[in-house]
Amino acid sequence: MAEGAEEGPPFQLGKPRFEQTSFYGRFRHFLDIIDPRTLFVTKSRLKEAVQLLEDYKHGTLAPGVTNKDLWRAQKIKQAIIHPDTNETIFMPFRMSGYIPFGTPIVVGLLLPNQTLASTVFWQWLNQSHNACVNYANRNATKPSPTSKFIQGYLGAVISAVSIAVGLNVLIQRANHFTPATRLLIQRFVPFPAVASANICNVVLMRHTELEEGINVMDGDGNIVGSSRIAARHALLETALTRVVLPMPILVLPPIIMSLLEKTSLLRSRPRLVLPVHSLVCLAAFGLALPLAISLFPQMSEIETQRLEPEIAGATTSKTVVYNKGL
Repeated sequence: MAEGAEEGPPFQLGKPRFEQTSFYGRFRHFLDIIDPRTLFVTKSRLKEAVQLLEDYKHGTLAPGVTNKDLWRAQKIKQAIIHPDTNETIFMPFRMSGYIPFGTPIVVGLLLPNQTLASTVFWQWLNQSHNACVNYANRNATKPSPTSKFIQGYLGAVISAVSIAVGLNVLIQRANHFTPATRLLIQRFVPFPAVASANICNVVLMRHTELEEGINVMDGDGNIVGSSRIAARHALLETALTRVVLPMPILVLPPIIMSLLEKTSLLRSRPRLVLPVHSLVCLAAFGLALPLAISLFPQMSEIETQRLEPEIAGATTSKTVVYNKGL
């Protein structure tokens, strides 16, 4: 029994290792997904992992292979290979590369004394990185026109840049602020800019779901129908996640840094400000990302009676589930 506990739950192909109904289970699941160690997996190790899963699928596993080996192989494959296209995802755009490649952008967004040009540059770079990550990890089961991604990207860039620039101009023109207060308020500008761009991106990329609806399933995974009401809920939950996600990443570091900059250590050694700022951003990003994406389950539940009459009539289930998307 002790050996079984050590090597984790019995392996299930394509299923998450941790229970998705609890926050802690989802948190551990997403820690696995964003684990940056998978960025260093060699081609031969990836090939071994894929082969091991193929052997499991065809019932030809070599003796001595444990559940732990199978879970590790699945983690490697899922981190590197797109589930729908079976192609290798470019390293900076993998979910496991989101923190290492995204942190320098967060540091740039939160730099104090931003000029107009630097504000525009960092907001554009952030939305470009997000768009590439979204595209690389998209659901490719239903072919989606590239024009939709371009539309979502342009909408996000325009809203992020215009809000960041607009707020900065307003703060500069506000005469009743002292220079210190102005600088402090300016540090919080990236959050509303990024949050509104995220909402804009979700709406532009997924507005067709509001017209066509999304599939809802009963407890056994059978598709009951396509619901526009469920689509509205899915979009709302995704938009909320996208607002909660940047909050700790873009709000905590300015608060922490404004306190640290008052210490004698950083006052006497101004060269340390940027390295300390970078570490604070990395810590905030590393903790906030798995916490925020674990808030809502990937599969959301809704009471059948709250949906369209034709869907309520098509099943005996009291509740149905739908995939809310990321």
